Amino acid sequence: MTDATSRRGAGPGRVASSIGDVARLAGVSTQTVSRVAHGAPSVRDETRRRVLDAMDRLGYSPNAAARALRSGASGTIGVIAHQLARTGESRTVEAVVEAARREGYTVSLVDVQTPGSDDVSAAVQRLSHQTIDGLVIIRAETATPTTLALPRRLPVVAVDSRFVGHHPAVGADQAGGAAAAVQHLLDLRHATVHHLAGPAASVPASSRVDGWRDALVRTGRRVPPVVVGDWSAESGYALASELLADPELTAVFCGNDEMASGLLLALHERGVRVPQDVSVVGFDDIPLARFLWPPLTTVRQDFAAIGERLVELLLAQVRDGAVLANRHVTVPAPLVVRASTGPARASGAS
Repeated sequence: MTDATSRRGAGPGRVASSIGDVARLAGVSTQTVSRVAHGAPSVRDETRRRVLDAMDRLGYSPNAAARALRSGASGTIGVIAHQLARTGESRTVEAVVEAARREGYTVSLVDVQTPGSDDVSAAVQRLSHQTIDGLVIIRAETATPTTLALPRRLPVVAVDSRFVGHHPAVGADQAGGAAAAVQHLLDLRHATVHHLAGPAASVPASSRVDGWRDALVRTGRRVPPVVVGDWSAESGYALASELLADPELTAVFCGNDEMASGLLLALHERGVRVPQDVSVVGFDDIPLARFLWPPLTTVRQDFAAIGERLVELLLAQVRDGAVLANRHVTVPAPLVVRASTGPARASGAS
């Protein structure tokens, strides 16, 4: 890496900082500074943070792209996502791209292998060298605000309430939507509601579990054991037997529509009628939900609204320098009632 310099902080009578200056301030070698600048994943988190802090204090930018990042003149937003094949991630990214386009911005996307601090921090470094004005973090399940190595002055917004206090966040009302689904089934005289949940490491899945459990506890109902899937239709199909092992099963709230669709097929193959024998509710309201048989009752995530608010909060920081670290925007997640839910059968009625 050449000993490139930064325009920021350099002026009449001042010498621009060099890679050697950064290395001395951070207490590392110039090779380590170079690895951090190029987003190499082999650098320890603590070392990466020291180097980034030294770069920030000295106003050092390793190349022209990073200088554009600091000047805020690129017209590009960075987006970090994980597992784009999943509905939530892909539709949120799509919504961000559309909202950014309307504001005259393009999007540079990195799909990280794992949503941990190392991968996300390395992705930030790769994006910064592609020249971005701000960053949207779609998912950082195992990372936390204190473990991520982010440039101090980089505008950031996240789809994760854990970042509130560090960065603004936007998300659907996961727990509220789950509670509404449970209350709908209880109003149909189901004695309790079983839950087919998403992965335990998923923040949205955990929020939906909390909403489901709180609704049952609040009404004094039995809380069945959580059955954990992996968001896929295959897991919904495979876990039907575990759910049906409870003879009192009359209603299932699924953590997403894909698992609900797999469960619907498994119930049909076993001669279990929906909703006459078992009612099923999903989450997301994917376009396919109303074309399943029976059409699926589900909680709607307004991905377009989420994307719009993410871009709105990010650009308020980019364009106006707004300080929004404590801002948390919750987008309503309403219940959409279709034909997959109905009154509990007589043996399961309360």
